[in-house]
Amino acid sequence: MSVNMQPSEASDQSSDDIARFANELVIDERIPRICPGFDVPFYQAGLAGYSDGAMRLIARKHGCPFCVTEALLDRTLINGGKGRRREDPNLLAEEAASGDIEGNTAAGLDDHPIAGQVIGTNPDEMAKGALILSEMGYDMIDVNLACPVKKVRRRNRGGHFLCAPQEACDILSAVREIVPCKLPISVKMRRGWDDTKLSEKNFYTVFDHAYEVGFSWVTVHARTVEQRYKGPSRWAFLQQLVESRSDRLIFGSGDIWCAADIFRMLEQTGVKGVSVARGCIGNPWIFMQARALMAGKKPKPPTLEEQRSALLDHIDLCIRLHGEKPASRMMRKFGIRFATHHPTPEEVKNEFIQVESMQGWKSVVEEYYSPRSNC
Repeated sequence: MSVNMQPSEASDQSSDDIARFANELVIDERIPRICPGFDVPFYQAGLAGYSDGAMRLIARKHGCPFCVTEALLDRTLINGGKGRRREDPNLLAEEAASGDIEGNTAAGLDDHPIAGQVIGTNPDEMAKGALILSEMGYDMIDVNLACPVKKVRRRNRGGHFLCAPQEACDILSAVREIVPCKLPISVKMRRGWDDTKLSEKNFYTVFDHAYEVGFSWVTVHARTVEQRYKGPSRWAFLQQLVESRSDRLIFGSGDIWCAADIFRMLEQTGVKGVSVARGCIGNPWIFMQARALMAGKKPKPPTLEEQRSALLDHIDLCIRLHGEKPASRMMRKFGIRFATHHPTPEEVKNEFIQVESMQGWKSVVEEYYSPRSNC
C-alpha cells in the first residue's frame, strides 16, 4: 500500500508544555488490565504492506508495548492462506531463536501483546476468521472497519461499513459472539464515510454498538474514508467524541509523526491511547522517545550506530520471514524512511531506491552507516 508520508499541519504548542504533560501522564488502568503488558498509552497500528513480524519486532526492541497486525482477510484465513503463516506472532521467535519462551524473550523476539486484525465482508466469515485468529496465540482481536483503500471499499470491506451501519453492527455482534469471552476485542473505525450528517449518524450507530456488545475499545482515525490520507486529521472530532462518551475507553489515530504528537493528541482530545501508524515507518525510535518524555527525559534522535543496528536487524528479520529476494524488494519502502534520520538523507534515500539485491542493501549500510563514514 502506498501512503502519503507528509504531515498535514504543524502545532504551535510548546515543547515544554508537552514534556510536562507527558511526565505527569498516567496510563488509564483499564488498558493494562484488559491487555497485560500494554503499559504505556501508545502502540503500533496495523499497516497494510508494512506491519509484518519484522517491523513489529523492531518496534518492540525500541519500546513499543503493543502491536496490531496487517489486516488479514477472513476468507484467506478460512482457506489456510498466507496470512496464517506471515502474521503468526510466534513464527519469527520459533525460527530465529531457540523456540522456548525464555530464549525468545531474551533474544528480543517476543511479539506480545499483539492483536490480530481481521477484515472481510459478511458476519459469518468475519466471525470464522476472528475465531481462527483467537486460536493462533493472539492476545486480542481487532476488527477493521476503517481501511480506505479503493479495492477494499469496492469489495464491501473496511471503510465501506460506515455507509452500511447495520451490516457493521451485525459483524461486530457475530465476532464478539464467537470469540471466547476471555479474549478482548477492539475495532478500528474512521470518523465517517464523508462529512455529511448521515455519515456522522452512521458512525455513532456503529461506535455505540461496539461497546454494547462487549468490545473493549474503539480506535478512531479522525479522517473520513473519502479523505484517505489527505488533509488534516480532525482531532476536534475526537475531543467531541470523548466528551460525549466520557465513560468509554477510546483511542485516537491520525497525524502522529513524532513522540510529541502522541501527547498532543492525548492532551487535546482526551483519548486514552494513541495509534501510531505512518509516523513509525522507518522510525521505531518514536516509541523510545515517547517513553523518555513520560520519564521526564529529553528524547534523543537516533545515533548513526543506532540507525545501523536497527536497519541490519530489520533486514535480517525480513529475510527470515520472507526470504532474501522478496525481502530485498520489501526493504526499499522502509529504507527510504530510515534514510530521513541520516545526516545526508537525500543521498542515502537515492542509494536505497536503487538497491536490487540484499548484498546491495548491506553495501549501502556499510558505506553510509559504518563508524568510519564521513558523516
